[in-house]
Amino acid sequence: MSALTPAVYDRPVLDVAEALIGCVLSYGGCAGAIVEAEAYHQTEPGSHAYVGLRPRTRNLFGPPGTAYVYRSYGIHACLNAVAEPEGTGAAVLIRALEPIEGIDAMRARRGLERVESLCSGPGKLTQALGIWLELDGTDLSRGPIVISEPPARWRDVSLVAGPRIGLTKAVELPWRFCAAGSRFLSRRAG
Repeated sequence: MSALTPAVYDRPVLDVAEALIGCVLSYGGCAGAIVEAEAYHQTEPGSHAYVGLRPRTRNLFGPPGTAYVYRSYGIHACLNAVAEPEGTGAAVLIRALEPIEGIDAMRARRGLERVESLCSGPGKLTQALGIWLELDGTDLSRGPIVISEPPARWRDVSLVAGPRIGLTKAVELPWRFCAAGSRFLSRRAG
C-alpha cells in the first residue's frame, strides 16, 4: 500500500474525510483501517481553528497532509489529518479504526482483549497505537505516522454521514463519516 500524497489532503475537508474511510493508518508496527472520521473547518465554531491561528493550533493551519495531534480533556491525544491549502484551518479527526496489524501490542497498551474496543474512539486509537503529542506536525506521507491507500476490500465501502460527536457548537453539521455496518465505531452510525 502506498502512502497518500499531500495532494490527497489538498482539497475540501469534507471530501478528505470521506476519502479517508477505508485507508490504513499505521504507526509503530500497528495499523488499522479508518472506519470513522469527522471534518472540522475554521468557518464553523466546532473547530479549534475557529478562533484563528494560535501557538497550540499552528499545525492545524499547516501544509495539507500534516498530523495535528492535540490533547483532549487533559488526558487523551487525538490525531487529525490537516486538509485544504496551507493557511486554512481544516482537518479530519480520525475517530475509529478496525485493527489489522499489531493487535497484541494494542491490547497491551489498552489493557483490553476485545478487538472491537481497542480503537473505537479518538483517544482509544492513539493509546492503542502509541501516538502522543510529540508527533504533532509530522508528515502523514513520510511518517512516522502514515496513512496509506485502502486495501482492495475497503475501496468500495458504503458510507453513512451524520452529526459529529461530543460537541456543543455546530452540532447540526453532518460532518461525521462512518463505514456502514462497522463493529469498530466509537458510536453506532445513524
